[in-house]
Order: sequence, then structure tokens, then C-alpha cells
Amino acid sequence: MSASAEPAASGELFGHPRGLTYLFTTEMWERFSYYGMKALLVFYMVKHLLQPERAQAIIGLAELKTGLEFVFGPLEIQPLSSHIYGLYTGLVYLTPVLGGYLADRVLGQRRMVIIGASLMAAGHFMMAFEPLFLLALLVLILGNGAFKPNISTQVGTLYAPGDPRRDRAFSIFYVGINLGAFLAPLVCGTLGETLGWHYGFGAAGVGMTIGLAIYLYASRTLPPDPLTLRRSAPAQPFGRDEWRAMGAIILLALPVTFFWATYEQQGNTIALWADSHTDRSLGGFEIPATWFQAVNPFMIFAFTPLILALWKRQAARGREPSTVLKMAYGCFGTALAYLVLVAAAFAADGGKASWLWLMIYFVALTIGELYLSPVSLSLVTKVAPARAVSMMMGIWLATMFTGNFIAGYLGSLWSGMAKGSFFLMLAVIAALAGLVILAFVRPLKPMLRES
Repeated sequence: MSASAEPAASGELFGHPRGLTYLFTTEMWERFSYYGMKALLVFYMVKHLLQPERAQAIIGLAELKTGLEFVFGPLEIQPLSSHIYGLYTGLVYLTPVLGGYLADRVLGQRRMVIIGASLMAAGHFMMAFEPLFLLALLVLILGNGAFKPNISTQVGTLYAPGDPRRDRAFSIFYVGINLGAFLAPLVCGTLGETLGWHYGFGAAGVGMTIGLAIYLYASRTLPPDPLTLRRSAPAQPFGRDEWRAMGAIILLALPVTFFWATYEQQGNTIALWADSHTDRSLGGFEIPATWFQAVNPFMIFAFTPLILALWKRQAARGREPSTVLKMAYGCFGTALAYLVLVAAAFAADGGKASWLWLMIYFVALTIGELYLSPVSLSLVTKVAPARAVSMMMGIWLATMFTGNFIAGYLGSLWSGMAKGSFFLMLAVIAALAGLVILAFVRPLKPMLRES
């Protein structure tokens, strides 16, 4: 099972290695850049970039549209935007497989994080030049693939095997992810909607540059790169238990794909619902549509202490759910969230629904996410063999690739479906994913003894 490097002798902060604070902050700024750009992406394409007078100047767009229309038929601006959004958000979670492999075998985790952060900063600044739009997305995709699996696995290397603080560390780390995601729509979204799209994208680039600077400063607080340690030891083939553990991770990845396919509608069809189908008036103020994308990350760090306290209380009574069971509950929470929007569409009856429906939706969605996402990251670092942990993290993150690709396809149905029917379809998909994971609880238990 996964072994950790010896923690760096740099002291502790709030009961955890000091390196966790730097990794937390680096990830916060990286997520600020990602979600800041993502908050604007669909609006930017639908309202500005893909309008006929501008679209023809984008390098590679005609070829991409031809390829998509070969598969999906003629595409107007909104469906085309949804497919581009799905490809982008999907591919940023496919390339971590390559990024994890290169870290495990060739370059090491630290170099890959630095390469990834540098590429992402460049990609955000490239967004200021409209003809380079698709090239900028490609640079961001490659940068994320280098960065994402290797920053997460370094959290695990801060702790010795069996250290009970590891799960809590990933929950803390997850708060950092969502703190960045909370601030991003408020800063980048507001700049993009009020001053101009490129100001929002530029702010995302500045955020990534800050994250890179923090990581470079943090090097002294981090343990030796696992690749360096492995090069000094003879290579050993994977054992039977290691193969079984990796197989269990891959089996769980299949239904989790469909969790992400429904969850990742937030920046796509949920953004369109907030923009065109939600009454956003609050007194004499109209809530900007992009601000709703800050609700979920805000609830993440508001609800995390409550969820951790609940699990601690359940553990004291011997009733805490297993990791796999928590993941099933996460899917059911997401299904409930979309049933809330089914009710909202029914209550609106062709008009605009109150913004309060969206708030209830985000409560259910956030609880579902907390039961699935951070615990699954911790599971991978505990169960995967140490010499393959970055690659297995990449494979796990690839569930978001297929999930986002499916999310893009599902989002393309938005214009042609009744909104209540669309949300019901998403609720059914999430519930079925939960049932499949539930069926895995007992068969996978022997393979996941470390969880």
C-alpha cells in the first residue's frame, strides 16, 4: 500500500505539518485561476466570442466545429459552447493520467507541479487574445494535467503510513480548493461582467502566478520527492494485494464518472438557469448570475466542520460509514439536489423561479460532494502503491474527464428539453451511480483494508 516519505523537519502548524499550509495555499490560488476562468467561459462564448462576426477569427474553431457536427449534427451557438465547455473541463481531468505517469517515472512530483503552474499562468494570459482562444485552452489543459495529480499526492507524503491525520488533512486541503473556487467568481466574474472579459481572464492568470510563487517558496517544507527515494531502492514488481487495490480504485471510478457528469452542470446549464430562468432580485439589487457559482465553494468550507464533527461522533459510536458507502451517499445527495430543481421548474411554470430554489439545490449538492470528493482523494493516497500513486491519482481524476465529457453532451440537450425533464434526467443518472457504488460496498471491502 501507499507509503509516505518522511515528513520534512520544518515543524507543525495547527497540529499538521507546515507544508500542508503551503500546499493548501498553492492549491487555493490554482483553483482561483481555474474557477475564475470557468465562471466566465460559457457566458464569454455564448454572448461574445462565438458570435458570427468574431468566431471566424479563432484559430482552429472551424475544424473543431466540423468535427463536432460530424458526431452530433448541426450546432448553434449554445450547444457548440456546451460541447467546447465539456471538452475543456473534461480534458483537464484526462491529462493528469499522463502528468501522474511522468511524475512517477521521469520528472518527479515537484518538477511537474512547477511545469503545470507555469503553463496554466501562460494559458490564462493567452485568453486575452481572441484568435488564440482554443490554443489557450490547450495550454491550460496540459498545465492542469501536470499540476493536479502531483499537488494532491504531496499532501499524502506529509504523513507517515497509518497517521490518522491524513483524512482530516485532505478535508482541510479541500477547503483550500473551495476557498479559491469561492473567491474566483466574485473577483473574475465581476471583472469580466463589468470591465470586460479579458480583465476577468487576466485576474485568473495573476492568481496562478501567485500560486506558483508560493509553491517555489514552500519547497523547503516538503518531504523529498518520492521519485528520488525510489531511484535509490531496487525496483520491485507489484504484489497481489497492490494489483487488487488498484483494480478496486478503477472499479469505483466507473460510477463516479456519472456523479461528475451531473455535478459539473454548475458552470454550464446551471449557469444558464441562473441567468435566464431565475428571479435574482434581492430588494432593489439583482444578484449577478456568476455569483451563484460562488455558493457551492462557500458552503464547502461552511459545512466541512459540521460533516467532520458528524463523522467523528459516528466513529465514537462505531457507526461511521465506510469510505465507499460515503461515496454512494454523495451520489444520492446530488440526485436530491436535481429533484429540488425539478420542483423549482414546476413552481415557475414557464416563468422565473426564485433564487432561493438555487440555494436549496446548492445545499444538497454540497453535502453530496463532501461525502464523495475529499474522502476519495484520501482513499487513493492510502490504497495505491507508493510507486504508482501519482498515476493512480491521475486515473482517479480521469473520472472527471469522462464525467465532464458526458456533462457537455447532456448540456447540449438543454435548449431542446423542458427544464423540469432535464433536471429529472440528471437526478436519475446520479441516483443510478449511487446504487452501483452501493452494490460495490461489500465486494470491495477486502481490497480496501487501508480505507
